[in-house]
Amino acid sequence: MNSWVDSANLPDSDFPLENLPYGVFSARDRHSRIGVAIGDSILDVERAAALALFPGGSEVEVFSRHNLTGLMQLPAAERASFRAALTELLRQGSEAESRGRSRREEILIPIAEARLELPVPIGDYTDFYASIEHATNVGKMFRPDNPLLPNYKYVPIGYHGRASSIVVSGTPITRPSGQTRAPNSDTPSFGPSKMLDYESELGLYIGRGNELGSVISLSDAEDHIFGYCLVNDWSARDIQTWEYQPLGPFLAKNFATTVSPWVVPAEAVDPFRVASRARAADDPAPLDYLSSPRNEERGGIDAHLVVSIRSERMRKEKMEPMQLTKAPFRSMYWTMPQLVTHHASNGCNLKTGDLIASGTVSGPSAEEMGCLLELTRRGADPV
Repeated sequence: MNSWVDSANLPDSDFPLENLPYGVFSARDRHSRIGVAIGDSILDVERAAALALFPGGSEVEVFSRHNLTGLMQLPAAERASFRAALTELLRQGSEAESRGRSRREEILIPIAEARLELPVPIGDYTDFYASIEHATNVGKMFRPDNPLLPNYKYVPIGYHGRASSIVVSGTPITRPSGQTRAPNSDTPSFGPSKMLDYESELGLYIGRGNELGSVISLSDAEDHIFGYCLVNDWSARDIQTWEYQPLGPFLAKNFATTVSPWVVPAEAVDPFRVASRARAADDPAPLDYLSSPRNEERGGIDAHLVVSIRSERMRKEKMEPMQLTKAPFRSMYWTMPQLVTHHASNGCNLKTGDLIASGTVSGPSAEEMGCLLELTRRGADPV
């Protein structure tokens, strides 16, 4: 499809008509409000609804809110109906095109002029460890003969992160301080981390939650996923090495987590659903509650997560970023629906706006490792 917003039709556009991700922004001295990215612009959803550019108008109250919570809580059919109306409003040649074009100056704001914000108040954040390649690469550094712990192929491993320190892309990150212990020392010291790392991940936002004490079956898990985002789970590796036993990540992780400002709705991801990763012949089959034909047929997502770096010197010399990794998400050992189902399997109540992250996305080759810990073998090899 083509849009009458010409920049959306460019081959390298991040936001063509098939994407239409949701976000929250402020611009033109107005309050925070819901927007949809299209080409190099943002459609001001609140303003478009107030101008009656969408049919029906029943969702106007939802679109006047300052975050995506109301939209996330709508039944899937209503969200799909609104997405169809959005597409028609922005599609070249549609019956709604003239309505949109005539209000172009009122409803479209250049992304470059907007301040992008967290799309939803995040009440809870859980980070998983769903890439077997990442788990194996990290395990080899500490247990060369037995990199994977015996539970990995049975249970999706995760930890509860810190929601209060989740920030939107572009927010400066302060290098954390903490306790570390040098290899030749018997006692720790306190100071700034010398091994600050990124973790390239995919995240999902919960739309409809579940009641405390209830569960989410694997067959229903996709209905609880509103959309997807990018996640950078910043990690202080030297602090993590000293503190992670016996209870796992703590201060090495909770100083900051970065998320993309845009949430790609689940409907836009549907065309890229693929079969889940095939288990090796000697791998155990998933337990019954983590197994279904639907998940085997379309539990995976055919996406690639790309990480590039541009140092201060590169910025000063106007050099292009250098690609560090391009990792395939379809190779993940556990699917996103499985993570949702496992999270709620003990009766844990997930809520609208909860963020669940996949864990570092890595593939089998050196060019597919999703963090510096893997790429440099814990600092042994230069980038």
